[in-house]
Amino acid sequence: MRCLQWGRGEGGGRSGGVRASGLRLCAVLLMLWGLGTVGAGFARAQENPLGDVKTPAPAPTETKDNRPLITGTAVATKATSSPNAEIRVNVNLVLVPLTVTDPMNRLVTGLDKENFQVYDNNNLQTIKSFATEDAPLSIGIVFDLSGSMQSKFLRARKALTEFLRTCNPQDEFFVIGFNDRPAVLVDYTNDVEDVEARMVMLHPQNRTALIDAMYLGVNKLRQAKYARKALLVISDGGDNRSRYTEGELTRIVRESEVQIYSIGIFDAFAPTEEEVNGPTLLNEVCESTGGRLFRVMDMQDLSDIAQRISEELRNQYVIGFTPTDTRRDGQWRKLRVKLMEPPGLPPLTVHSREGYYAPTQ
Repeated sequence: MRCLQWGRGEGGGRSGGVRASGLRLCAVLLMLWGLGTVGAGFARAQENPLGDVKTPAPAPTETKDNRPLITGTAVATKATSSPNAEIRVNVNLVLVPLTVTDPMNRLVTGLDKENFQVYDNNNLQTIKSFATEDAPLSIGIVFDLSGSMQSKFLRARKALTEFLRTCNPQDEFFVIGFNDRPAVLVDYTNDVEDVEARMVMLHPQNRTALIDAMYLGVNKLRQAKYARKALLVISDGGDNRSRYTEGELTRIVRESEVQIYSIGIFDAFAPTEEEVNGPTLLNEVCESTGGRLFRVMDMQDLSDIAQRISEELRNQYVIGFTPTDTRRDGQWRKLRVKLMEPPGLPPLTVHSREGYYAPTQ
């Protein structure tokens, strides 16, 4: 908005009075214009619970089946393998993070290198490295803001805070919120208070683009600072809005090699087919990466589950081996970790990812 400036005339006083009146009028007009702009912005924020949380993105690119590719921060293009993936091939060394649980589903620590055997396409490998330290992680949070989360939103938000506060202080994380579409709410940070402040301004509504949100989260972890990467999904049901398919999500998860955990807040009686299939979708994706789905049976348990996931991420075993198959053919290779339980312990369960892609160069 431009304000006219009055020139100084002869005589000074009269011209000065005119100038002062003009400036007062200009100030009033500026104030009214500013109020109008704020009001319009507030109205837009009410229409869209995600608000202006993303940077401007290019227009979606059409795929050959006319489904828009997810681009920018609100959406993501298809990814290839990352050289710093959580399970990665680096100078022929494959690193495999894993957790071990007992029959009561409790975390088991204190095992040694001799307690593990690793098979690559059913071929026994020699373990070259073994570590259990609490190394920093890059963690992506995928948070459900669809309408069905209305009654669960405050507790789910509290669970997120509990999770972040029990992480390694050096961890970095980001938050993606989603309903009809995904958007980055908080970019990479280690400031828990910043996350809390952003989440307070949101409210759940609309439908559920869960697959799109997970696709974006996995893709964004390609920008991570640390080699170890994880994705935490907090959701209450199935997908009914995404442009990507389960098969496309499975492919990018395999390529990125990110470990995925989920907190599932499911309704006892799912009203739609998508919600019926929601737990199966999350469980299959998580288990394929060595992560797990935790079902919330009581909303009071949300914080305990969040802390438990954080504890698992901070107490993983990381096994390294050099594959005996030296071919660089880019093929999928199936991994299996066998546990040799110490005497006196009950049968234990190993949680590790299903495999990895061989390098191509």
